Parts: sequence; structure tokens; C-alpha cells
Amino acid sequence: MSLLSILVLALGLALDSAAAAAAQGFVAPRLARGDALRLGLLFGSMHALMPLIGFLAGSALDTALLRRWDHWIAFLLLGALGAKALWEGLTQRGEKDVRPAFRLRLLLPLALATSIDALLVGVTLPWMGAPLLLSLTLIASTTFLMSVSAVHIGRHFGKSIGRGFEAIGGLALIAIGIKILAEHLIGGH
Repeated sequence: MSLLSILVLALGLALDSAAAAAAQGFVAPRLARGDALRLGLLFGSMHALMPLIGFLAGSALDTALLRRWDHWIAFLLLGALGAKALWEGLTQRGEKDVRPAFRLRLLLPLALATSIDALLVGVTLPWMGAPLLLSLTLIASTTFLMSVSAVHIGRHFGKSIGRGFEAIGGLALIAIGIKILAEHLIGGH
């Protein structure tokens, strides 16, 4: 597998994380120092860990079973997180918490949901003749860079439009979950 092919794979895997990161930036009342970097590190780390797990456990796992359920897991996690954000955005009155978009208990399931496809990619890396360390490094660094950038882009638009858009961020997460589900169901993955 060529370096260009690995980079294209890394970009494709990072898109869902970047969209989720943009949604987090969009709904944040403010962006504290280090929030985008912490999110990027978590998303990038998860995108390195999941293919590594897939690579190591690929022979022991029933990959057909995993492929049947991965999109449903991502859909349910993103849907639940999005529904929660939508509900809070529509029902919350008064002053919002300063950093709800960047709490670890919210970001961890989000990072997991957006990296499930990377687990399956890890299973297939040996079949494609991809060097493991280079693949993991490119996948993680691409996800990190795209996620950090997306937080700032999302924050810029959230700030310029105004506050109270947590519901829109929730809808964005639900849309990402639906996109993942539709791609797998329509594409036959």
C-alpha cells in the first residue's frame, strides 16, 4: 500500500471526527485554552488505538459479525449524544456551563463512536500490505489535525451566529450517525 493510499485512508477516517469536532466547537459557549488540543489528542489517540486493536485482534474476531454491527453502534452512540445535546439545547434556560462541550465524559463516547470504522480498517491493514506504524501515525495525526482545525472552525461559526445553538450541534451529531448508518446500509458494508 502506497503512502498516498494510506494518507487518503487517513483522511477518510478523520472526516467523521472532524465533523463531530466542529459540532463541539459550534456549541461551546467559549473555547478555553487547550480544549481543541485535548479533543484532538483524544480523537487522534482513539483513531490510533482502534486500528491497532483491529490489527492485533483481527484473526481472533469474527469480522463479518463486527461489520454487521459497527455502523449500528456508531449510529446509536452518536444518536444518543446528539439527542442529549438537542434536548439540552431546546430545554436549557439560564446560564450555561462554561465548558460542557469539552467534558471527557462527553468526548470519550464521541471519540469512540467516530473511530469504530478505524477498528475495521485495522483488521484489513495486513491484507493491504500497509506498514502498521506508518498507518497508525498517519491516521492519528490526520485525525488530530483535522479535529483541532474543525473545533476552531465550528467555534468561529458558533460565535458569529450567536449562543444557544446546542440543539444544532445535537442535530449535527445525529446527522453524522445517520450518515454512517446510511453509508453502510446502502453501500452494503
